[in-house]
Amino acid sequence: MNKFGYLKILQSNLHPSVQKLGLGSNFVFQQDNDPKHTAKIVKEWLLYRTPKQLHSPPQSPNLNPIEHLWEEVDRRVRQQAITSKETLRKAIEHAWAQISPEKTRILVMSMPNRMQTVIASKGGPTKY
Repeated sequence: MNKFGYLKILQSNLHPSVQKLGLGSNFVFQQDNDPKHTAKIVKEWLLYRTPKQLHSPPQSPNLNPIEHLWEEVDRRVRQQAITSKETLRKAIEHAWAQISPEKTRILVMSMPNRMQTVIASKGGPTKY
């Protein structure tokens, strides 16, 4: 994926996801420092479409709640008999569709605690 593919995903999914999760207009957008996330075209698009952004320092711990969702998808997919790229794709899509908006909301709402834990550990290891 490159910056253009990532931008297309944001354009298609950011605001519908915010609405689906019931976050309102006061959400804080978070992403890591992947080059496609920090590309000028992406930064400019986000500047005008997200009320707040949580910027990560270059060597920050990975606190992004999406990592927990990907772990869940991975666990579910590994339980399947994958025999081709197509069965893998279908298994991933099915696993992703099984994640409830409530689970995602809980992870998003855990961010203040996650950040406090990092501050308390002075950037060291945390349970997250």
